[in-house]
Amino acid sequence: MDASAAAPSPVTMLLPIVVMFLIFYMLVFRPQTKVRKEHELMLKQLKKNDEVVTSGGMFGTVVNVKPNAVTLRIDDNVRVEVEPSAIARLVKPKAQGAEPAVMEKRA
Repeated sequence: MDASAAAPSPVTMLLPIVVMFLIFYMLVFRPQTKVRKEHELMLKQLKKNDEVVTSGGMFGTVVNVKPNAVTLRIDDNVRVEVEPSAIARLVKPKAQGAEPAVMEKRA
């Protein structure tokens, strides 16, 4: 038998690795990039009186937005300054007499 006929070509050996990388890209990297861009857009659009939740789980109302910090009103006479990246999500406005519903993250 011919030894070169039995050995698979290098392209054939790399094909499964390339396919696995493409699947990994489609399932992990693309959705994560989309979520990150949506979060950055949400942070850029923050304005006074927006109700937000921090990554630590604290609910607050935006009082002031600076490039390096966001001031939140947590309670009467209680204000906390956090980094913009600590804002996890916006809270939907309250319906009349209803509980506030938190906007769901799309993954």
